Amino acid sequence: MGEQLQDHRLSEILKAVSDSTRRSLLTTLVQEGPLRVTELAGRYDMSLNAVSKHIKVLEAAGLVTRRTMGRVHLIEAKLDPVREVDDWFRRLRSIWELRLDRLGELFEEGNTQDE
Repeated sequence: MGEQLQDHRLSEILKAVSDSTRRSLLTTLVQEGPLRVTELAGRYDMSLNAVSKHIKVLEAAGLVTRRTMGRVHLIEAKLDPVREVDDWFRRLRSIWELRLDRLGELFEEGNTQDE
């Protein structure tokens, strides 16, 4: 995946989970499996319209999928985008660990020169 595309994708995913309601919806779906939109709306004391808007944001980020069976819409969590964010954080952490290691080496070099 190109760096610009990956950056845009990460932004979409992080934007989607920046809202506490969407994080909660996603957590519920991960823990309980696919649920109908009406079930989610009932659990969160929200209108069907409000829940649908949150679900659309999660869908756009690839965090959930929707299956339609007649008039029933089942929403299911998809964790591939979570792995993408986790991979990015791991790379970032690795860079910081290397920088901290190098800083420690420089500090030690400075201490041995002072002696």
